[in-house]
Amino acid sequence: QVQLVESGGGSVQAGGSLRLSCAASGYTYSFKYMAWFRQAPGKEREGVAGIYTSLGVTSVADSVKGRFTISQDNAKNSVYLQMNSLKPEDTAMYYCAATSAPKGQWYRPETFAYWGQGTQVTVSL
Repeated sequence: QVQLVESGGGSVQAGGSLRLSCAASGYTYSFKYMAWFRQAPGKEREGVAGIYTSLGVTSVADSVKGRFTISQDNAKNSVYLQMNSLKPEDTAMYYCAATSAPKGQWYRPETFAYWGQGTQVTVSL
């Protein structure tokens, strides 16, 4: 059974940093692509950053480029999202996602079959 567990969310002032972690368990060897999404109240879920687990190639949304970095530790079956220079508009529930068959665009939720429960990030002025 596949399980993704996020951690590291919290409240921070604008300009601050947080590091989110996603620990994967189960059939993790089959994961070809993992990503971070976020969803603010009343808004659609959007892709923030993604990574090809075998190649380490990353993609980052324009809205967070230069501020957020995705990375992985294959030995720990974990993916991380380092978030710097946080802004109030970054406030959202952040989700980790994984797929064994990345056939669609990385930033589309329907590309991913497995999801974590989410971790809340709140950025205040």
